[in-house]
Amino acid sequence: MISFSSIGQLPAVTLKNIEGKSIKTDTLSNNGKPYVICFFALWCKPCLRELNAISEVYEDWQKETGMKIFAVSIDDGQNADRVAPLVNGYGWNYDVLLDVNKDFMRSMNVSLIPCLFIMDEKNNIVKRKTSYTDGSEEMIIDEIRKLLKKN
Repeated sequence: MISFSSIGQLPAVTLKNIEGKSIKTDTLSNNGKPYVICFFALWCKPCLRELNAISEVYEDWQKETGMKIFAVSIDDGQNADRVAPLVNGYGWNYDVLLDVNKDFMRSMNVSLIPCLFIMDEKNNIVKRKTSYTDGSEEMIIDEIRKLLKKN
């Protein structure tokens, strides 16, 4: 069973993207449209399966809803340089952030990965999902559609 819970707004943590640019997490947004934050690690097979499954339908989801995904790697500093090659190898079109000290992870109370947050157009956290089973990515687009219908 997938558990969702409402938990509030984003904390302010400075991360780097895979190009090395600093990004403050409390400024993440999607131009007034819903978006998703997904915590993952290179060693986490369910994380990679989930992000690959989403990748297969991501372009369609974006065309339909305008949604966006921020994939946050929690790999430590010595493995962070392996994230960009993995992302490029899989062909993921996500905005990828590196949380090498796990500060963002801790501030979001993430203890298990994969852990995914669905954000509304006002940058509020409206849903949280932990774990992954094949097909559970459909819950994500269903929640995004519900958010868009509310507006």
